[in-house]
Amino acid sequence: MSDSNIITHTANTAQHQTTCCYCGVGCGVTAEVADNQVTGVSGNQQHPANYGRLCVKGSALHQTSESPDRLLTPLVYGQPTDWDSALDYAAGKFKHIVAQHGPNAVAFYLSGQLLTEDYYVANKLMKGFIGTANVDTNSRLCMAAATIAHKKAFGFDTVPGCYEDLEIADLLVLVGSNTAYAHPVIYQRIAKAKAERPNMKVVVIDPRRTATCDIADLHLPLRAGADAFLFNGLLAYLAEYNGIDQQFIAKHCEGYEATLLAARTQVPNVQHAATVCDLSVEKLQQFYDWFLKTDKVATLFSQGINQSSSGVDKGSAIINCHLASGKIGKPGATPFSITGQPNAMGGREVGGLANQLAAHMGYDNPENIERVARFWQAENMAQKEGLKAVEMFKAIHRGEIKAVWIMATNPVVSMPDANFIREALGKCELVIVSECIANTDTAKLAQVVLPSTTWSEKHGMVTNSERCMSLQKGIVAAPGAALHDWDIVCRFARKMGFNKGFNYQHPVEIFREHAALSGYENNGTRDFDISHYENISTEDYENFRPVQWPVKTGCEQGTARMFGDGKFFTPSQCAQLIPITAQFPKKPPRENQLIMNTGRIRDQWHTMSRTGNAAKLMGHIDEPFIDIHPHDARRFKLKEGELAVLENLNTRYFGRVKLNDGQRQGECFVPMHWNERFASSSRADALVNAITDPLCGQPEFKHSPVTVSAYNPIWQGFLHSTEELTPDTEYWCKILLDKGVKYRLAEKKERDWMAWLKTLFPAIRDWVDIRDSHHAFYTAAGFNEGRLAVALHVARDKHELAENRWLDDKLGEVCTLNDRFAVLAGHGGSGVEDIGNIVCSCYQIGEKQIQKAIQNGCGSAVELGEKLKCGTNCGSCIPELNSLVANFAGDLNPAASDA
Repeated sequence: MSDSNIITHTANTAQHQTTCCYCGVGCGVTAEVADNQVTGVSGNQQHPANYGRLCVKGSALHQTSESPDRLLTPLVYGQPTDWDSALDYAAGKFKHIVAQHGPNAVAFYLSGQLLTEDYYVANKLMKGFIGTANVDTNSRLCMAAATIAHKKAFGFDTVPGCYEDLEIADLLVLVGSNTAYAHPVIYQRIAKAKAERPNMKVVVIDPRRTATCDIADLHLPLRAGADAFLFNGLLAYLAEYNGIDQQFIAKHCEGYEATLLAARTQVPNVQHAATVCDLSVEKLQQFYDWFLKTDKVATLFSQGINQSSSGVDKGSAIINCHLASGKIGKPGATPFSITGQPNAMGGREVGGLANQLAAHMGYDNPENIERVARFWQAENMAQKEGLKAVEMFKAIHRGEIKAVWIMATNPVVSMPDANFIREALGKCELVIVSECIANTDTAKLAQVVLPSTTWSEKHGMVTNSERCMSLQKGIVAAPGAALHDWDIVCRFARKMGFNKGFNYQHPVEIFREHAALSGYENNGTRDFDISHYENISTEDYENFRPVQWPVKTGCEQGTARMFGDGKFFTPSQCAQLIPITAQFPKKPPRENQLIMNTGRIRDQWHTMSRTGNAAKLMGHIDEPFIDIHPHDARRFKLKEGELAVLENLNTRYFGRVKLNDGQRQGECFVPMHWNERFASSSRADALVNAITDPLCGQPEFKHSPVTVSAYNPIWQGFLHSTEELTPDTEYWCKILLDKGVKYRLAEKKERDWMAWLKTLFPAIRDWVDIRDSHHAFYTAAGFNEGRLAVALHVARDKHELAENRWLDDKLGEVCTLNDRFAVLAGHGGSGVEDIGNIVCSCYQIGEKQIQKAIQNGCGSAVELGEKLKCGTNCGSCIPELNSLVANFAGDLNPAASDA
């Protein structure tokens, strides 16, 4: 464990148990608080999600809990005001628009970052009192396909298994999931299980060779979008070779014959499946055979399945195989959809999607509408589904929705065709944003911006991917005028005149009501039931122990697995196999285009409003990039380490080229995180077509045709500064440091550099600079009272730029004459080690240090950890350490690598 994460006890500190605010694993966190600040974190040894583990992002929670951009007061048209004035204005406008245009002229857009109590009151206000189901959430972008696939098969949105199933399975199939980066603690649990049981098989099904493949016995790099073909082929194979559990099918399933016919018609045999998926017959047959002959099979699937124009069908194809083979409801045997956000599951529970009502009840049954209206004593119950995210923003653009309240999310960066979203919000009569960060891309477009609490201040429930509810505790006081989201919504509701139903004084009151609704007239007909907590005391709430729902009479200790009795939540109590006609993505690339895939990187989260503020988390990958196969790089005249531009929808994405032979030819991968706070033109989702799955409304983020070209600047370089600014260069990206900011710059026009610097930094008077006689490079430095304030290094050729990580720590330091020469020369002198790109963020260990250790005899990640400590804290870098050992050791001994 790194020193920054070790919790030390003093007389002024206190320990608190809470949960992490990042991915859907839902890790338990032990936080140390002193003087109203979180001073350290570690994994909670008792929490069932992580048992003490944390990834690098979780390990840095205390370093991202404070932001210089924190929103501290309500703003109306950019002017600070008090809460009453802000809510009087916002609620007054909402009331006027509803009165003039009806309730469907307003909308809420919510987030999986909200707590369950926040979600509950927002959903209740809109659907029960304002009278519209125009309530959607950014979970539409990641989990909508899985929710519908679950509902079609099981009757409700039920995740059947638990994390333990992933560890005890004899065959674990990871589909469309770079688990090592997106859900690192689950990956660590799987890696440990495999190390303890070497006979356990792991299959990764993903077009890319990712870090997750480090533990794979078999990687199937299928053609992008071919997943449903692959699993239809698996179903046909199971039927051909006696892999169907006929007894389970007869007793507990319906639709098998029609489903098998559809699969066989489209993918009759393994040869056909291999051809359509662009895989070798031998490798595909190996996977099919393992699935056929293994009883304990778990299939974990994520965004590579969900974020598709046919994501529901892909999920259904996976579930069909588990139902047909009876590999469900048993220890180690389950399909498992893993969520992306810490409370995406909680949002689904309360009904936070436009096609849901509340407590897993939907609009497909009029009795549900009447039941919820009666329970809420609703004044104006919405009678039909609302608009899903993409359609909601289209309605805003058309002027049909005239007011929208966006909570805890950044759709101007995260939605597909993101420039269209910006345009829509720019035309909207009223945009309200409740946020903890003042200057997100979305907040800049709002007339009303409301300061909300964030992690360590929020207090309420979250539910992780295995249906495990935990209390995320408020352990420090909120700064400024920030309020909890549930409190903001309730105050807003009362301002609108809804004086009954929104007078909660504590989140436990909301949770009790949520629990009571889950059991209201349920009688075992609905999966989601936590009615055991409808009378929970405040003390028990504050000391809530993690538990998996359902939690009701007869299972007060929770439920690890569902469907062990073979009973499902359909009218017949039988699971439904769904006939699938597999489809490829709706918009194929032209001959001169690549398929762009988007996703997460290891150390960043969503749109970087938190993680981008931690220098520790910027060290691993600090710039937008484009992963591309070497063949495609040659085809488009791109070079490793140079800049390239992707284009679609009249928008450009700048990224640094990374050659990767694990990337399929004809495809490229870019990170989803960068935005206009951190880069000039690198919002990946602005290039994503707004194509959605017609069954669930989830966008196709994994398959956007783009053109690609080299970007050939006249010059490029670095600017170090003690103060933050927005450069006017064509390309820039910002990297926050402990002592200031670093910018990578590039452009196609000449500049008078000293004049440019003096314009940017007019207060600096002490400048030194140097230019070579051929005008190939230029360096300059500015000082305030002898301390380094600015350093600029630019060159015609990128290779003329020396590694300058040492300068990151030099900012703000007093500089001697020799120091000044070193800054201009672009190197730190003989005493400064060039450690290379950071691999281990916890201990700040660089690639060159690791290569040196390998050269000196370290032959494994374990030995590197013993020598350098890398990989010994959170473990997130272990796949990369293994890759460096394999690649660098091979370079040292070519004969061995060729053997």
